[in-house]
Amino acid sequence: MLIIDEKEFEQLASAAIDSLPDEVIKNMKNVAIVVEDEPSEVQRKKFHLNAHTTLFGLYEGIPLIKRSANYSLVAPDKITIFRNPLVMSAATLDDLKNKIKRTVWHEIAHHYGLDHDRINELEKK
Repeated sequence: MLIIDEKEFEQLASAAIDSLPDEVIKNMKNVAIVVEDEPSEVQRKKFHLNAHTTLFGLYEGIPLIKRSANYSLVAPDKITIFRNPLVMSAATLDDLKNKIKRTVWHEIAHHYGLDHDRINELEKK
């Protein structure tokens, strides 16, 4: 099992974000990306997650394609990357890096309005 402390994990998450194409990052609007150990009880209840659900990341907010001209004075969308499930699922450091990058991309795709079917379709290409 890998042992990665919070600071190292945050550096890996930052590197994953930095590796994305510039146009992906520069077009993100009103979104914060944070790292947490596990989903909170509030997140688990809100998204009906049972205790055995493994979640690598979570997007909470209003996707860009659903925002209207009246979109203002809204709290930032939030993308949370969950450290413990990712670390526990990774066999190697390279595996962890790949899983973090895929999770960051997946949650950003939700920010852009893509659903799971479209994300899975794009990942197969």
